[in-house]
Amino acid sequence: MRNGIVVVILIVTCSVAWGQAANTPSTSAQPGSQQSMDMNMPGMSGHDMSKMQMKVQTNDMPDKDGEKEADRDASAHVMNSMEGHMDMGPHMKMTSLRPLKPGDAARAQQVAEEARKASEKYTDYHSALADGYKIFHPELPQKMYHFTNYGYAMEAAFHFNPEHPTSLLYEKRGDDYKLIGVMYTAPKRFTESQLDERIPLSVAQWHEHVNFCAPPADRRKEMLAPHAEFGLRGSITTQEACDAAGGTFHPVIFNWMVHVYPFEKDQAKVWSVERQHGDAD
Repeated sequence: MRNGIVVVILIVTCSVAWGQAANTPSTSAQPGSQQSMDMNMPGMSGHDMSKMQMKVQTNDMPDKDGEKEADRDASAHVMNSMEGHMDMGPHMKMTSLRPLKPGDAARAQQVAEEARKASEKYTDYHSALADGYKIFHPELPQKMYHFTNYGYAMEAAFHFNPEHPTSLLYEKRGDDYKLIGVMYTAPKRFTESQLDERIPLSVAQWHEHVNFCAPPADRRKEMLAPHAEFGLRGSITTQEACDAAGGTFHPVIFNWMVHVYPFEKDQAKVWSVERQHGDAD
């Protein structure tokens, strides 16, 4: 398990990791900033994506062995547990839907248009691979596959560029992949107001994964079993219960993520929360 399947959003799932950064989502990296992205790929040979991992180290996620181990465990578990976000219950947090303000709809539409223009050239997934996107866990059967650009994930730590989605979202069609959308990410330390500056929360709802209890080393396989205690579908949702079970509790695991389906014609479908729930991260 340790060296096997290892996340968005995120993703990006991606588990993206930060160093120190400013408290606001600036439009560019600040000189002298200690914020950094560590794209560690332990044991990776060539494109051995089964061992790929993207870690994010920030003040929110101290660089400790336990934290790194939790990300590795969650990375493997995410691909198996998130066939439907609705099933995750207390392990998923959505941003609140805010009242529509003047200019929100136009701002969201601009993001969607830029997402469409940026991604339409990747209708052929080979073009995505040629431009540096990597398939996350291609060996695992998934409802939806994330093709992640780790350079863009790093960029998202500093500022929001709709032309550079962290991940492209594909559905598998035989030996081919059909492009259906994109995923953007933001630091998990962001407040909802900061996320609103990137995409208005009256239109889009971001999500993050919470209440993650990482199991002891000898019980990791239990996360994949029915009626699990540990992991993102586990029954354990509190620090106290996790401690009692011998696990390691993480209030938040991974960064903020949001899916956009820019090829849809209706704005509600472009930002569909129901579809975001149903698609895997």
